[in-house]
Amino acid sequence: MLDIRFIRENSDLVKDAAVKKRIACDVDRLLEVDRRRVEVLQALEKLATKSREGGQQLALYRNPQSDWYKRAVQGGMPIDQIKAEADKLQRELNTVKSEAKPLEEQKRTLVSEFDELMLTVPQPPAPEVPVGEDETANVELRRVGQIPSLDFKPKDHVELGKQLGIIDIERGVKLAGTRNYVLRGDAALLHQAVLRLAQDLMIERGYVPMNVPVLVREKVMEGTGYFPLGRDQAYLCERDEMSLVGTAEVPLTAYHSDEILTEDELPKKYVAQSTCFRREAGAAGKDTYGLFRIHLFDKVEQVIVCRNDEEVSKDHHREILRNAEDVVQALELPYRVVHVCTGDLGQGQVEKFDIEAWMPSRNSYGETHSASRFHEFQARRLMLRYRDGNKKVRYCHTLNNTVIASPRILIPLLEIHQNGDGSVTIPQALRKYMGNRDKIGP
Repeated sequence: MLDIRFIRENSDLVKDAAVKKRIACDVDRLLEVDRRRVEVLQALEKLATKSREGGQQLALYRNPQSDWYKRAVQGGMPIDQIKAEADKLQRELNTVKSEAKPLEEQKRTLVSEFDELMLTVPQPPAPEVPVGEDETANVELRRVGQIPSLDFKPKDHVELGKQLGIIDIERGVKLAGTRNYVLRGDAALLHQAVLRLAQDLMIERGYVPMNVPVLVREKVMEGTGYFPLGRDQAYLCERDEMSLVGTAEVPLTAYHSDEILTEDELPKKYVAQSTCFRREAGAAGKDTYGLFRIHLFDKVEQVIVCRNDEEVSKDHHREILRNAEDVVQALELPYRVVHVCTGDLGQGQVEKFDIEAWMPSRNSYGETHSASRFHEFQARRLMLRYRDGNKKVRYCHTLNNTVIASPRILIPLLEIHQNGDGSVTIPQALRKYMGNRDKIGP
């Protein structure tokens, strides 16, 4: 969420952000509702002041024991006149009350619409973000690692999984419908191994491990920017007004909501492994094959809450991206880093970098990580603040990135490390989690 004062003063910038991010946001309507809201609030404040002052005066008129009443009588004011003045004042207060009633109704309507419109306003992207309509306009920054050249006909991860008896998509669909799966044996162990590798690396780097809820209040989804615009992607528990999260970013970022931290406490660096749930509404084509775009997966997520400083945010952005790259390199996977364009940014993201691992079955790089910074966007919604050295309360900046997500990462892991005899070589970094074996065989 943006500060309404910022929107008033930079309406053209916000409109431009909505166009570039392809987000429906009626800034003109918001500003008109805001103008009327302010007018109504000011009118109500004047009536409230009049009512408060009149009520205090009326209490004096009707209290024979008050000093004012005694002085008035001693000064020669007839008691009937005092009563008449009190009755006149009461009529005026009744008029004030009747004038306030329709204004209160207007206030409720305007504030409700104002709040709804504010939740649609996008965070303007950083000036350095490339402009484009969709992911095809993302800009490649660098490639790391060599794409393997195999001297045999390679299999995709689904074929490998069937041959090795470690991936069962058919029974996953039988149990839970499309885009579900079962990992068996070594695939289940490999899945756990990549998660443990990522978690261990983050703990070594000083991130506090957390075990967080994956079923949260809807206001937490709204606070982190996933509602209302992303509501159709979430699995809802309407009866309890709860939602399953699509990432541990949600509870981690909201952990200090409605709090005022001290500057000395910052930055907060957290890491959590959680199961994630996504409806993937609208997904189609090759993304639905195998384990790429599925409804349930596990992810290790890193979140940083820091002070309100552009350069500090950028430093942390580079840090979380480096953490994720180090994990991908440990898995011995070729990948590239892309600068995400405006049309592929989320509502609250200032800037985002994606890591895309090479996936032979797709004959292309596929997204495995997204590192994002948000400025105050999430913090304002969550009332996540800190008191700086000058005792001024400010909103924090927030950042997040995937450390690893599985089973999607199993796609390149199995396909790139496969051998001609149908086995799969286990990368050195994972062997300690796999019984010190170096291969997965039939």
